[in-house]
Amino acid sequence: MAGQLIIKQGKEKALRRRHPWVFTGAVHKIKGKPGLGDTVELVDQKGDFLGRAAYSPHSQICARVWSFDAAEDIDDAFFLRRIERAKALRTALIPAATTAYRLIAGESDGLPGVTIDIYANWIVCQLLSAGADVQRGSILNALKALYPDFSIYERSDVDVRKKEGLEPVTGLLHGNQQPEPLIIEENGLKLWVDIQKGHKTGYYLDQRDARQSIKKYCQDKSVLNCFSYTGGFGLYAASAGASAVTNIDMSQSALDIAQQNLELNELQTPVEHTQGDVFKLLREYQQQERRFDVIVLDPPKFVDSKASLTRACRGYKDINRLAAELLAPEGILLTFSCSGLLSTELFQKVVADGALDAGRDMHIIERLFQAPDHPVSMPYPEGLYLKGFILRARD
Repeated sequence: MAGQLIIKQGKEKALRRRHPWVFTGAVHKIKGKPGLGDTVELVDQKGDFLGRAAYSPHSQICARVWSFDAAEDIDDAFFLRRIERAKALRTALIPAATTAYRLIAGESDGLPGVTIDIYANWIVCQLLSAGADVQRGSILNALKALYPDFSIYERSDVDVRKKEGLEPVTGLLHGNQQPEPLIIEENGLKLWVDIQKGHKTGYYLDQRDARQSIKKYCQDKSVLNCFSYTGGFGLYAASAGASAVTNIDMSQSALDIAQQNLELNELQTPVEHTQGDVFKLLREYQQQERRFDVIVLDPPKFVDSKASLTRACRGYKDINRLAAELLAPEGILLTFSCSGLLSTELFQKVVADGALDAGRDMHIIERLFQAPDHPVSMPYPEGLYLKGFILRARD
């Protein structure tokens, strides 16, 4: 053990409730000289064991707990057990005709700072904390043992690594060749994914169930898919018999892939791909008096800190107001936030205020969250970040 963190009296309560984070303000004293990512022991004022954690001196979260078990060493066998357990869970959760899913969801799978996704025969890793970065070798050994025929690629190119004192890292970890764009299956539909250059690890796997949910509302309906990326919601709508689909995204290359996905699935629904700013285009559609039966709002994260929460709420309210004004009578709005700092309750209030300003009476008919391969550990509510509502306009 590289060192020991003695926790201030009263601050150990969160650890006893199995919350996996220790903030700098909770540390009374550091014994030894632990380095970046080293495993340290957490103890209370009496010296009683609280957990084993990865030390991160550059972050406000200065320790992330690997284990609350005093008898558990943080070694190769530890990571093999954790990943093997996660694999067994996903075997029971992943729907048929689906070849892409989240294998490790960080703290909720007992591996803080570790994100691992499966795309067909490729594994994509994001190691976002100091401890995860130091344990790269053990994580890689476990993956090779459990998935011997898979290639492994690293996408640790997220800004949060800077807060850990880490530089971005990408590249091939295991296999004979660099990954090319590949085809995955999701609920029986085929999609192109670029795991080297695509968003996140290549695709928004957390929205799989939400994409499936849209199908029941799209038969013979016009659908507007905002912040469409590679057209997932639009693809599902087209497969469900939508009369027309409009995808909007800032990235022309993402829209090009959206068209390839339609062709890949041999769908004939008329689809318009529009490159541009969603806020601006929705205002133009309003001036043109265009209306849509179904609208999807799946924007990027608007909140990156508590200081930006008020500004983000204004953005969410504005975009939901515009969407409500563009809805046809009895129309359906699917609206989402992936901002973990924005609670479900506050998000509902913001959306309600936007609908009120639009003069629309809306009912929640479904509540949506991240797909179940993105589980939420009960002591770690921060694991619930994606929330959404399916709303029906009452006209």
